[in-house]
Amino acid sequence: MIKKLWPHARPYGKWIAAGVACSALEAVFELLIPLVMSDIVDIGIKNADQGYILRRGGVMVAMAMVSLALGLGAAVLSSVAGQGFGANLRRAEYDHIQNFAFSNIEKFSTASLVTRLTNDVNAMQMTLMMGMRLLVRAPVMLVSALVLSVRISLRLSSVFLAALPLLIIAVALILTRVGPMFRSLQEKTDALNLVVQENLAGIRVVKSFVREEHEKEKFAARNHDLKDTSLRAFGMVVINMPVMMLIVYGTIIAVMWFGGQMVYAGTLEAGKLMTYFTYITQIMMSLMMVSMIFMMLSRSVACARRIVEVLEEQPAITDGAAETDTDESGAQVPAAVKDGSIDFDHVSFKYNPGNTEWILRDVSLHIPAGSTVGILGGTGSAKTTLVSLIPRLYEAGEGTVSVGGRPVAAYTMEHLRDAVSMVLQKNTLFSGTIRENLLWGDPDASEEELWAACRAACADEFLERMPDGLDTDLGQGGVNVSGGQKQRLCIARAILKKPRVLILDDSTSAVDTATDAKIRAAFANELKDATKLIIAQRVASVRDADMILVMDAGRIAAQGTHEELMENCEIYRDVYQSQQEGVSIGG
Repeated sequence: MIKKLWPHARPYGKWIAAGVACSALEAVFELLIPLVMSDIVDIGIKNADQGYILRRGGVMVAMAMVSLALGLGAAVLSSVAGQGFGANLRRAEYDHIQNFAFSNIEKFSTASLVTRLTNDVNAMQMTLMMGMRLLVRAPVMLVSALVLSVRISLRLSSVFLAALPLLIIAVALILTRVGPMFRSLQEKTDALNLVVQENLAGIRVVKSFVREEHEKEKFAARNHDLKDTSLRAFGMVVINMPVMMLIVYGTIIAVMWFGGQMVYAGTLEAGKLMTYFTYITQIMMSLMMVSMIFMMLSRSVACARRIVEVLEEQPAITDGAAETDTDESGAQVPAAVKDGSIDFDHVSFKYNPGNTEWILRDVSLHIPAGSTVGILGGTGSAKTTLVSLIPRLYEAGEGTVSVGGRPVAAYTMEHLRDAVSMVLQKNTLFSGTIRENLLWGDPDASEEELWAACRAACADEFLERMPDGLDTDLGQGGVNVSGGQKQRLCIARAILKKPRVLILDDSTSAVDTATDAKIRAAFANELKDATKLIIAQRVASVRDADMILVMDAGRIAAQGTHEELMENCEIYRDVYQSQQEGVSIGG
């Protein structure tokens, strides 16, 4: 685990070393101050030597100022190192998540990944910041004060040495209980974040079904679980303090009793006893700090394991089988998609390898480059699953999917997905302006190209009515535009990409039939050479396609032109006739 996390702290190695040195030196100076104070009492005050008292007092002030400066330096250095480590760790985790396939993300859940990127990383950076100070300061104070106190009086030292086993046993008992609780605490945080995420993402559904009370109850239950787990975990931490204080003050009382008798008997000087009290207090406080460090480390270990789980998760889809081509200069470059031809060769797929039921079963299909293919089928017929295999959003379980005459695994995901533009069922726009969202398709697109894509997607109709046009702010997730407008903006973004393959997954369901027809006509002009796959519920959307696929239960039940399917496919004929009857009734 340390090997996995240390590389993210290594850039701040010098800061960590300097901070550790400052903490250690700060502890040393604090330990030397009581010795000077002892000399003032036993020599200066005893001999009424005012000059000696002032000189030694000046030394104490100077040592205190140096200790203060070292403490400030340690605080600054630990903050820089801790924040830098946290930033590096978050970035590494986030970058790694970007390589995940959908199956990897589903394994953790989005809410859990958010918690691991935020709460867990915050706990780790706090551990480094506190550890740089306490993990150094406490042991140095403990060992040094122990040595100095033994030098003052071996007899008195036996008193607090007897208390050490009690402290160790108390800390060990608490740690064995608190470790698993912190792991459970992070899992409860995941569960709470999941409820919040689902509620906010689906707030319109919640309100339309008047389920606010249900959501409140669900949140309250998860919140209550988190509170109870927190109380149990931090309750154990809180118990640590009074137990430590009981042992510490009991030890101090014993030292006062035996030390007072020694001073009375003349075997120990009063100044030495005062210094001894200081060291005893520092020793006990150091032990308390050590126990608190262990508590903090227990939580950090739970968080670290969750972070390492993400960092060690191997992406289900990689570029390991990617091939290269030779360019004009003779250099080897990643293979590029030459055209939009698509082939499915006995392809089968299931989302979970452990499932017995296949989602797609033995699909074989050839789609020529530049053709337009319509895909129809009932809910659950695997239409989306079929097209998701083309850009390798999922990996085929059996058989081979090829694009441009090569298996999709022969391309790097960057080159493959750059050649395939996909407008998903769930239209996603990001916070920012319309222009910023459209530039996802082509970061170098000119103003003219942006408006051309918008005209092709019939988005210019509403953009021209907006005061800021392309610079209109969309808000979070595109809340400032309607569902149909959002669909058209997503289509415009896909057109700007100028792909070899364009996939529309029921992406015109929120627009009227006239606009749908305009968009399809624009595809024929703007993307003549691109292969176009259109998943639709309306036969009118795919009627003029070069080929129409009818999906049923994960298989291609029939394929052909509209006329051929009307003659040979009962499923297609039933769908067409039912929609025609619906139009007649609506008219």
